Amino acid sequence: MDTHIHAGYIPGAIGRITELHGTYYHTHWGFHLFFEAKVASELAAFLSRFTPEHDGFWLALVGQTIAGAIAIDGSEATVQVARLRWFIVAPEYHGTGIGKKLMNTALDFCQQASFQKVYLTTFAGLDTARHLYEQAGFVCVEERVDTHWGNPVTEQTFELVLSHSPSTVFVQER
Repeated sequence: MDTHIHAGYIPGAIGRITELHGTYYHTHWGFHLFFEAKVASELAAFLSRFTPEHDGFWLALVGQTIAGAIAIDGSEATVQVARLRWFIVAPEYHGTGIGKKLMNTALDFCQQASFQKVYLTTFAGLDTARHLYEQAGFVCVEERVDTHWGNPVTEQTFELVLSHSPSTVFVQER
């Protein structure tokens, strides 16, 4: 399988990433319109204000198909903190290494942009993603029950303090 990591927006990306999130989280967690609309509106807002010095957006392409995505939101760059967002891989590509490639690309960008810390929010039960986060060095620093997604979930915040070693490989291949 020939996978290419593409930096930046391409036509259809907002729709495809929203579709991936909406479908996956509805199927596995019962999330509905509120969640899908939130993904679409926040991703569109992010890309509309995108600043290449502190924001990153990557797509995993298999041929012309968007198979996954990840973003770094550096809107808090004045405090040297970045947020990892919209990380997803299409179910048919799980286990192919696409997630590791996306994660490494995003964290390499954070190193180059001299962020001191990267954080992400997720929720308990996404075990494969959690394993990848922990493999990259993220640590869960907070858990809280939240119902604003329509179903109660245990939201989690993970953080990674960056060392600023050049060419750090974050997620090791097994």
